[in-house]
Amino acid sequence: MNHEIAFRDIQLTSSEIEIRKIGVKDLLQSLREGYDDFTANPSFGVFLVIIYPLFALILTVTQVGDNLLYLAFPMVAGLTLLGPVVSVCLFEMSRRREQGLEVNWGSSFEFIHSRSYAPILALSFLMMLLYSAWVFMAQFIYLGLFGAMNFASFTEFVTEVITTKPGGALIVYGNAVGFIFAFAALSISVVGFPLLLDKPTSSATAVAVSFRAVNSNTLVMLLWGLIVVVLLTAGAMLFMVGLAVVLPVLGHATWHLYRKVIEE
Repeated sequence: MNHEIAFRDIQLTSSEIEIRKIGVKDLLQSLREGYDDFTANPSFGVFLVIIYPLFALILTVTQVGDNLLYLAFPMVAGLTLLGPVVSVCLFEMSRRREQGLEVNWGSSFEFIHSRSYAPILALSFLMMLLYSAWVFMAQFIYLGLFGAMNFASFTEFVTEVITTKPGGALIVYGNAVGFIFAFAALSISVVGFPLLLDKPTSSATAVAVSFRAVNSNTLVMLLWGLIVVVLLTAGAMLFMVGLAVVLPVLGHATWHLYRKVIEE
């Protein structure tokens, strides 16, 4: 009980956390610093072990049961909503490196035993709900346009999407709704998760500060989101192997971006 009272007493409020204005050069510098962290503590193998079983699971889900091919792209694209959740360990590695502490995968999980764990868990649950809502909306849009139509193969499905009027509508509506979800995820997490790891605050305050940060740097943050999408797409096109580099680099870079946005 004493520890809970002490933590409550030292929690920072949103108004106590100052936001900086940043520019494009800050994004580029964050990427360089993220790459430096990655090369100092490579995690290529770890992410390969995570990525391939995950994509295998998604492909299995979309190939069996009630012909869920149409969910393959939303499920894969929606994984960007969960990126910040799995990046917490990368944030911790970058934090420890900048403080001159020991950095390894064991030490990156030490936050589990700290005051940060409960609010990080709460925010992770929120991101998972956001992912579930995105998959539900993707299914809702598809069923509204195609009904219960089934496809014999992935090729037939792609042909239907790119050559028919309902397919064109699916692309437009899907991307529009996807942008809304992606922007919401960016607004919640780009500062939220690093802040919880770095300072004594609640998950609600972290979300509020993250929204303020995005609101104060809207165009730059939108550019950051575009950079993330482009790099993730490029990594995925390289038979997923590229993601084993892109994901940790972006995770480390997000920590350094947080450092530039939040006043010490």
